[in-house]
Amino acid sequence: MNIEARKISFIQEFLQIQNEEIIDLLEKLLKQKKKEQSDKNVKPMSLDQFNAEIDRSLYDSEQGNITKASELKEKWNS
Repeated sequence: MNIEARKISFIQEFLQIQNEEIIDLLEKLLKQKKKEQSDKNVKPMSLDQFNAEIDRSLYDSEQGNITKASELKEKWNS
């Protein structure tokens, strides 16, 4: 059975669950596993990389290449 068929089978089974406790447990498990997967993909940057990012940010700020938080909020709410 491929992954798509397994997901459909799981969803069908999930939709039949009437026990809220089981749903809570499945939600917690899903969140935990997604976080673990996300954490595996995060790689710390080197000190040189970090300093280069700071230098770039300062340069961008000096050149006026910035976006105000209020502009971002406005775009987000549009």
